[in-house]
Amino acid sequence: MKAKAIKALFATLFLSAVFLLDPQVLPASFATGLGPEQDASQPAIAKRIGAIKAINGSVITLAGDSGADVSVTVQPNARLLRLVPGEKDLKNATAIQMQDLQVGDTIRARGQASSDGKSIAALEIIVITRSAVQAVSDQMRQDWQKRGVGGPVTAVDPAAGTVTISISSFGGKKTIVVHTSKNTVIHRYAPDSAKPEDAKISTLQDVQVGDQLRARGDRTADGSEMTAEEIFAGVFPVVEGLIKSIDASAGTMSVQDTISKKAVLLKVNADSQLHKIPAEMAQRVAMRLKAALPPGAPGASPASSVGSTPPSGARGQAGPPSAGNMQSGSTGQGGGGMAGARPGGGFDFQRLLDQTPPVALADLHKGDAVAILATQGTPSAGSTVIKLFSGVEPILQAAPSGSQAMMLAPWSLGGAPGGDASQ
Repeated sequence: MKAKAIKALFATLFLSAVFLLDPQVLPASFATGLGPEQDASQPAIAKRIGAIKAINGSVITLAGDSGADVSVTVQPNARLLRLVPGEKDLKNATAIQMQDLQVGDTIRARGQASSDGKSIAALEIIVITRSAVQAVSDQMRQDWQKRGVGGPVTAVDPAAGTVTISISSFGGKKTIVVHTSKNTVIHRYAPDSAKPEDAKISTLQDVQVGDQLRARGDRTADGSEMTAEEIFAGVFPVVEGLIKSIDASAGTMSVQDTISKKAVLLKVNADSQLHKIPAEMAQRVAMRLKAALPPGAPGASPASSVGSTPPSGARGQAGPPSAGNMQSGSTGQGGGGMAGARPGGGFDFQRLLDQTPPVALADLHKGDAVAILATQGTPSAGSTVIKLFSGVEPILQAAPSGSQAMMLAPWSLGGAPGGDASQ
């Protein structure tokens, strides 16, 4: 049972990495179309959405939503409008000039597309400025911090429109029933990406037990239920074990998984985050895990007790606290405390992990113990590393063989941008 318990621990530690990027902040109307649509007899009219990479006279290089650059030639008679994020009516847009556009602005170009789709003669440009997008992004992050929850799915009832998630802490396990309605926007992460902008609109029927889920909405007074406005769900496997081989030039590694006993091939790309947990920090995490074991379990701390008062600062609610609750001056390298410590003894564990030293793939070696959060992957492309932590040997040894380590920790599943709500 040791391997399964440790794998569950690492799922708790690292799943918050998936949700650090902001969900799509553009209004749906901006992406799907504004104003009068072209008649069906004009199939050549197309739209392209993306951020401006370069401007050369009347030609804009656009980072298209499909990933490929698009050349946008703004026609002399084109209308250019600036739209406030969230606004759905072009009547309230402001007319602007070509010189008002800036690199980094998000635009929707509408006009005649070339046959290969690589260029468009734009008759209309609608822009949301970079500063406006950032402002909305900040607001969204703050809202997720205040009203977000997250955890693994334990039950789904499409008929009732509910999904149940489980949250663990030193105070015990807790469930939250998430209610959906016709207005709830449900997203499912792409199998090869952890980026919210790559997630697709989905339905509650697609949510499965074992998925990792984040929801944002209003909660009941006791925190046991939520009416969700937005949901993100997906599969993010955790691989923990020993490195078998590394090909730094190809950006691949093979890890002997402790559960399946099979070698798992993983890709490492520019978005992968690789860290090494300092030895002292790893030892402290291992000590906290041992303290959470049931009384009498091999390796459990003498004071450990299922019914005992949880350590100071432990919470029964998901997610790290906000940055405003961080204890100033804490460090992760010795001294009196771990990075991410909060007044009262709790921890923003995601921040603690983010402060660990980064490493390159070439810095890792065969035989190193690692814990990895990966994408679900596809049969053809395999899985990609989202976050990897080396230096985890003490943590892997913390749960003695033959015992079921309790998944109780002062950190819980982080979640959405900036973390979930704290209590």
